[in-house]
Amino acid sequence: MGRRIAEVGHVALADRLCAVCTSRTPPTRPEDAARWLGELPQWRLEDGRLVRELRLPDFASALAWVDALGALAESVGHHPDLAFGWGWLRVTLWTHAIGALSDADFVLAAKIDRVLG
Repeated sequence: MGRRIAEVGHVALADRLCAVCTSRTPPTRPEDAARWLGELPQWRLEDGRLVRELRLPDFASALAWVDALGALAESVGHHPDLAFGWGWLRVTLWTHAIGALSDADFVLAAKIDRVLG
């Protein structure tokens, strides 16, 4: 069975590791998703996925954030769907391997928040 994020005391989501996800990774439990969404106020659930949208001043700013988030995703081995255009960026997280949200999605969302400020 896939691994869950170990809960030892309270460790901030952004300080946890993104577990490697496979087809055997368990989906996030609803009670964990509800609790973690409370720590991610700029994110919302949409069609079973975590979504955050940003308004930015121009295309170059959006592209710079795409580059920064791409580098973060590569460093943790978990990848969001990124869509962007002039003045906007949409980040969507869900675990493709299981077709649902995994704990790693919430961890990456917190890491993204830390980068975006």
